Amino acid sequence: MGRAGTAVAIGLLTAALAAAGCGLGAGEELGEVSLTVTRDYGADPVLEPISDEVTESDSVMRVLDRNASISTRFGGGFVQSIEGLEGGQGPVGPRDWIFYVNGVESTVGAADYPLRGGEAIWWDFRSWGAAMRVPAVVGSWPQPFLDGYDGRRRPVAVECLGDAEVCATVRGKLDQAGVRQAEGAPEQAIRILVGPWRSLATDPVAGRIDDGPQASGVFAHFSGSGLDRKTPCALQALDEAGRVARRFGPDAGLVAATRRYDAPPAWVVTGCRPAGVRAAAERLDAANLRDRYAVAFPGVLTAPVPLPLPGGGG
Repeated sequence: MGRAGTAVAIGLLTAALAAAGCGLGAGEELGEVSLTVTRDYGADPVLEPISDEVTESDSVMRVLDRNASISTRFGGGFVQSIEGLEGGQGPVGPRDWIFYVNGVESTVGAADYPLRGGEAIWWDFRSWGAAMRVPAVVGSWPQPFLDGYDGRRRPVAVECLGDAEVCATVRGKLDQAGVRQAEGAPEQAIRILVGPWRSLATDPVAGRIDDGPQASGVFAHFSGSGLDRKTPCALQALDEAGRVARRFGPDAGLVAATRRYDAPPAWVVTGCRPAGVRAAAERLDAANLRDRYAVAFPGVLTAPVPLPLPGGGG
């Protein structure tokens, strides 16, 4: 090679080793993230829950790829299958893999979503004919309140539109989860609206629930809300096709989340009557919400009902 060539080679090797030592390889360790993989709106696990150590070079796609068997399309930017479950036409419309980070549907691809540690990543294989987008879900509680979303922490504000004691219950649940709450209603806050549905329905974000799952991503409906005040209020559960599949009694409650455009997510803790709001507030925890898009509570002592109901429910 000669002396000049040898010197160049040694210089390049030294530079490469220095670059590796400066973090251009795996990068700085950031801590753990959790990975959940389910199907059918969280109804069934595809993998056991996973905790994975990530570095600054990791993305949502890289975490999935090293923990599951996957196939991709479009140059590796779109997940086609996980553990053999492949996107395509299903019984109630097209099905694909959708992912959430801290309970918020991403607006960028998994390969382009960087991580900073602590995120709750959730992949779900579901139909999307009745709701092309479900912009926010409750199943990663206490996220997004704890660490925010899109890599940014956000203020958290409880908006009380009902009984003060029930609102205090919601605030207590947030305290127990380690969530710091803001005073008032700061701009760009993630909001939790607490109160009877007729008080919440006029909110420009929460009120989208009245427009159906295609608008809000929430598979629930309140009869007698909006302009229809002559019909008694009743909470109705929708199935995956967006059809009414179950009607609850007057004291049922609902915990759900939605989002309007790029505005922060808004959660609702609500029901037709104060008893329903209380039933929802008292079950605001991981045991009742984990891996669920939204949850109805027929009563304080009854089992939670994950929403949507399976397609074809009557």
